[in-house]
Amino acid sequence: MSFNIALTGLAAAQKDLDVTANNIANVNTTGFKESRAEFADVYASSVFSSGSTKNGDGVATTTVAQQFQQGSLTFTDNSLDLAITGEGYFAMSNDLDASDFTYTRAGAFKLDSNNYVVDASGNYLQSFPVNESTGDTTSISLSTSSALQIPDSSGSPRATENIYSSFNLDSRADAPSLAFDSSDSATYNSSTSTTIYDSLGEAHILQFFFVKSDPAVTTNEWTTYATLDGQDFDSSGAAGVGGLTTFGFDSSGLPESTNGVANTTNTFDDAVISGTNLSGLLTNGASFSNDITINWRDEVGSTSKLPTQYASNFEVKALEQDGATVGQISGIDIGTDGKVVASYSNGDTSFLGQVAMVSFSNSQGLQQVGDTSWKQSLASGEPLAGEPGSGTLGDINSSALEASNVNLTNELVDLISAQRNFQANSRALEVNSTLQQNILQIQ
Repeated sequence: MSFNIALTGLAAAQKDLDVTANNIANVNTTGFKESRAEFADVYASSVFSSGSTKNGDGVATTTVAQQFQQGSLTFTDNSLDLAITGEGYFAMSNDLDASDFTYTRAGAFKLDSNNYVVDASGNYLQSFPVNESTGDTTSISLSTSSALQIPDSSGSPRATENIYSSFNLDSRADAPSLAFDSSDSATYNSSTSTTIYDSLGEAHILQFFFVKSDPAVTTNEWTTYATLDGQDFDSSGAAGVGGLTTFGFDSSGLPESTNGVANTTNTFDDAVISGTNLSGLLTNGASFSNDITINWRDEVGSTSKLPTQYASNFEVKALEQDGATVGQISGIDIGTDGKVVASYSNGDTSFLGQVAMVSFSNSQGLQQVGDTSWKQSLASGEPLAGEPGSGTLGDINSSALEASNVNLTNELVDLISAQRNFQANSRALEVNSTLQQNILQIQ
């Protein structure tokens, strides 16, 4: 019997050594979770045995329990490197159409030949669908998730629909004596220009000219003219010289009237130019698909940036527009909520998806499958999908990796302890052998 007891001790010590050695071997494995060998005594008896004199039958390994405490973060320069702080796992699939998922904390991701985000084994990172413009998540079910793909195409152009312009016109300026001519600077007081875009993303120069009215006829009044790529157009957008808008200022230098009519707001009323008429000035086959609205203010309507007529030099306070040319992808950003945003060289942004995360009611019940990945089991329960940072799910850190949670110092101490246990049980076997040898030698 003592032989068998010592053998169970040897087996237990060997299991402890194996688990500790595996922990040490993975001390630098990203996302690795250490394990701990847990043991219990073996005790067998019957109704006819004396419990008070029973010595036990050795030791058995009850389980090798995984330890899921947080590993430390290491920061990188790769925006596709992801680390989870808190509870949760990334969902991965080995095929684009697969519904059999594995789960991992190792976030060392990269792009494959088709620009899908994958791990070192080629498994695809799953993402929830989102609205491209707002980033609102449309579903948080794993059944609707898909492999995250980074686009390699250009961003679509966007024709200009709104222009925002605000300025100060110099009240000290003299009215020109000649009729307006965009090619003669003596016929206007000030000018400014901005770039706008047609339906094909081609840039065009829109220039505004400000002409002060004769104070003998009308005081504090200015007329605005405009050209597109040097071609004059009127208030309807049709070709030809014509005033775009007439501004009237009060004695305090603030907007009072537009085209002789009192303003409906605290700034000049918008000028709406026909996109159809203005498209007639284009020669590249493009168009302005909608009317263009010129807002005589900045985009947010700041009261500090209203058009004015002060005794000060001409100043452009705001000049913006909402069109964009063709853009190349220039960067990828992933927020703590897992939203993946593509930035383009034309200033546009687009939401590509939201990194899918799951949690389990019992993480220690997960089945290890290698490659620092797990699969669900009866003991772990079903995966509960959700958005990062919601409920019990942790946040995502971009440009970071979660290191192994193995404490090397503790493992080395455990290694020494397991080695001594092995030696002690080996000694017990040796003593038993010696005793039996002595008995056999009795005459």
